[in-house]
Amino acid sequence: MIRASRLALFSLGMALSAPVWAQNSVPSEVIDKIKEEGTQRSQVMQTLSYLTDVIGPRLTGTPALKRANEWTRDTMEKWGLQNAHLEAWGPFGRGWTLEKFSAQVSSPQCIPLIAFPKAWSPSVRANGQVMVVDATDEAGLEQYRGKLKGAIILNGRVRALKAWFDPQGRRYTDEQLSKMASAPLGASGGNRGFRDEHDHENEDEQPNPAAREFAAKKSEFYQKEGVALIVDPSFNGDGGTLFVQSASVPQQTKPGSRRRSAYDKDAPKIIPQMVLANEDYNRLSRMIQQGETLTMQVEFRVKFHDKDLMAYNTVAEIPGSDKKDEVVMMGGHLDSWHGSTGATDNAAGVAVAMEAARILKALNLQPRRTIRVGLWTGEEQGLFGSRAYVAQHFAERPTPTTPASPGTPPQPITYKPEHEKFSVYYNLDNGTGKIRGIYCQRNEAVASLFGEWLTPFKDMGASTVTLNNTGGTDHQSFDGVGLPGFQFIQDPVEYGTRTHHSNQDNYDRIQADDMKQAAIIMAAFAYQSAMREEKIPRKPVTGNREQGTGNRTP
Repeated sequence: MIRASRLALFSLGMALSAPVWAQNSVPSEVIDKIKEEGTQRSQVMQTLSYLTDVIGPRLTGTPALKRANEWTRDTMEKWGLQNAHLEAWGPFGRGWTLEKFSAQVSSPQCIPLIAFPKAWSPSVRANGQVMVVDATDEAGLEQYRGKLKGAIILNGRVRALKAWFDPQGRRYTDEQLSKMASAPLGASGGNRGFRDEHDHENEDEQPNPAAREFAAKKSEFYQKEGVALIVDPSFNGDGGTLFVQSASVPQQTKPGSRRRSAYDKDAPKIIPQMVLANEDYNRLSRMIQQGETLTMQVEFRVKFHDKDLMAYNTVAEIPGSDKKDEVVMMGGHLDSWHGSTGATDNAAGVAVAMEAARILKALNLQPRRTIRVGLWTGEEQGLFGSRAYVAQHFAERPTPTTPASPGTPPQPITYKPEHEKFSVYYNLDNGTGKIRGIYCQRNEAVASLFGEWLTPFKDMGASTVTLNNTGGTDHQSFDGVGLPGFQFIQDPVEYGTRTHHSNQDNYDRIQADDMKQAAIIMAAFAYQSAMREEKIPRKPVTGNREQGTGNRTP
């Protein structure tokens, strides 16, 4: 998942008249059956284990992700869902698989290293001196000319690490929810990163054009000098936890230039890149500062997959009855990063959406509208899979070829026939934490309705509704073209401190009871939406731009 800002919530009163409840909600005994099935006969953890333990990392464009596509399709078909299939989108670009890896300091002593190659980095077999390049401009680089051939560069600041006196895992307390509830509407959006004083910004995200331009020139200098490997400190984490994403590609700074990615089929040649755990990075930096000469041995062998440049979403559905041509959707993203097995980001959301569908099918409930599961890919690179699906089926806003100037009118939306038949999309992509409520994306018309639907789950910890947006995940693809798309509020647990894009994002960090609770609530929301007389209300659209989308460019 990709990041957004802090959240501001308000709680809705739950005192609702019986006629309103009867009009908008299914009978309470149906909700009780959903709770029982999801609690007593849950398969959510078995699903999650296969995705993470067996299939493993699911980087977009890789055979592992295609295997996950096919397995989720076949599993939902086995459960009785219909029209289970893969939908191609793209072309995306090259896949990347790590086949072999080792890293250690070999001299003046053996130091095994906690490290991981960046995705789409080329292979390397290096045995070179470890060096720190202390330069902040092109003039500063000149002192290193002719001295870096075969060197391994420590490329970043030493991180000041702090002791953890508070737990890394957190849940929202009643007091915290109350404080968030009192925040004024529009003061801030939804929190996806849960960052705190222990976190660090990603140095790949250069803050201004001048910094980006120097980063590009430094990379070009390293390339010409024959640097063997660039080593970055983890941008977050400690205690051996490191966070790793994509290899960096030097970016052109000319106006209108296309951003290049390491997964592009025509990506430029780049130096191999690796992330090192902060404790190891700091120690090596201090040793060099003390006058030691270090030699590091690193080998990683990778394989690029460029025969099939397409990527795929998995789709399956429970057909509706009298309103079967109208659609309710739920889902999460199937792709992950490669440093671990992508459990909290986002096998959790995938397993919950699949389990919600399994619950409804196991109970043989007959929805009026078709309930469709969408498992997206390319989310980590920019919501690519869900945006492609929305563009193909519902509505499309053309992507500008050059950055828009301030005040430029928005690109017009082209609506497809299915747009009118769409009701709502529910997404889960905030880690393993239990659902505490839902973001309304500034759609005031749904607030009281969602408050009703959360009432049966107050004893399970879910009762909060916020009008504010949250960003950084696939509900935005729907919200961005005026369709109701929502993300559930979840407890942070260890998302920002330990698991998000890290080497610890594995099955053992998943909270089983939270997953069961989330699947039950998602099943109930999907079924409620499928059964009510009207589709979920939409936000007003002005000038072909929807109000308060919260959509941001990844």
